[in-house]
Amino acid sequence: MQVVLLSGGVGGARFARGLVDAVPARDVTVIGNVGDDLDVLGLAVSPDLDSIVYALAGLNDEERGWGRADESWRALETVTALGGEDWFRLGDRDLGLHLFRSQALEAGEPLSAVTARIASALGIEARILPASDDRQRTWIDTPAGSFPFQEWFVARGHRDEVDAVRFEGHASPAPGVLEAVAGADAILIAPSNPYVSIWPILAVEGLREALAARTVPCVAVSPLVGGRAVKGPADRMLARMAGGTEPAHVASCYEGLIDALVVDESDPAGELAVRRVVTQTLMTDLAASRRLAETVLAAAA
Repeated sequence: MQVVLLSGGVGGARFARGLVDAVPARDVTVIGNVGDDLDVLGLAVSPDLDSIVYALAGLNDEERGWGRADESWRALETVTALGGEDWFRLGDRDLGLHLFRSQALEAGEPLSAVTARIASALGIEARILPASDDRQRTWIDTPAGSFPFQEWFVARGHRDEVDAVRFEGHASPAPGVLEAVAGADAILIAPSNPYVSIWPILAVEGLREALAARTVPCVAVSPLVGGRAVKGPADRMLARMAGGTEPAHVASCYEGLIDALVVDESDPAGELAVRRVVTQTLMTDLAASRRLAETVLAAAA
């Protein structure tokens, strides 16, 4: 069974880890968001791809929720002491990956090839594909102005309410992306923020159309538990942009693209335009992530 997962960062990465525990990793292709990518201190950083890589390699920091485990911050301390840009926190171990990626990209290697090399070196059997090799950037329109995603999310602490999300740059799918979708037996959408994690993937040329034309099941997992985001601003964004935080509001973000929505047992009942699957969705550990993945796979069978 070939499974394709559309994924953002932390929540998506945790789900991906459970997924490759539930099915053979070689049968899984993860298509990752690149709208969050940015340049930090001259380095190319791909936060969502890195979260997926670290989770699947068993290197992620479970307590902090992002970055690598056993991290140190000596390089960033020096940056701070010198008065440099330190709002985006890069740990010492994390820097090694960004140095490697930046050098390869500078030499002309596409992001998809660099990501494949990183995954292979870290022993990851699943295929990780950036949605695009092209430069795509997510912008957030707020009452206070428009900001690049990471500036709004990290530097400003995502405190500004969101009026709209838009994407800068024309992005074509990376090699293998459309082929993976076309060859999948099931397509899954991770419990990631629809607007800033999944919509950037769907904004890549041809991807939304590929999902709409699918002949296999597509199942999404709600990122909310009891109408609240586990972490981040997804609930606030849904309330403002979709009109609420019930499962129907989440499903509306994927209109015409999904056959079922997996929701937490604490979420309210109500009419859905797609099939509702109810389970425990909070991924407290690997076992919980695997159970959730198994439920989602069963819904896609």
